[in-house]
Amino acid sequence: MIDIKVSELVPHAGQMLLLDKVIEYDNESLVAEVVVRGDGLFNVGDQVPAWVGIEYMAQTIAAHGGMMCVLAGKPIQLGFLLGTRRYVSNITAFKVGERLTITVNRIMEDQGLGVFNCHIIADGIDISAKLNVYQPTDAKNKVIS
Repeated sequence: MIDIKVSELVPHAGQMLLLDKVIEYDNESLVAEVVVRGDGLFNVGDQVPAWVGIEYMAQTIAAHGGMMCVLAGKPIQLGFLLGTRRYVSNITAFKVGERLTITVNRIMEDQGLGVFNCHIIADGIDISAKLNVYQPTDAKNKVIS
């Protein structure tokens, strides 16, 4: 586990901050963990729809970008999820209390546009997608809560 709070890497707060911790990282990838909360914005009873996995993946990408900024001594930059390709899930919902491991690997990045291979795994869970993201150089930083 890395000794830095996710809230210091991702421009989200409150119930919109979905990740719990960063497990490991390098220049091209990051592994994060989340325990599915029972009090989240996306809960439907004791479950969270599997499509929320896209946001788990996007926040893990944001954490990677934030970590790269921290290591370079630069301020955290705001980024945007543009979309996903081939979101493949073997489940329809996450159960409250499940511990998920989210891994993102940068495939390419050019002039603020990036593509990441993403995976969510847990006991009986295997989800994958490619996410497209954009990080403009002139975005105003604001915390999303």
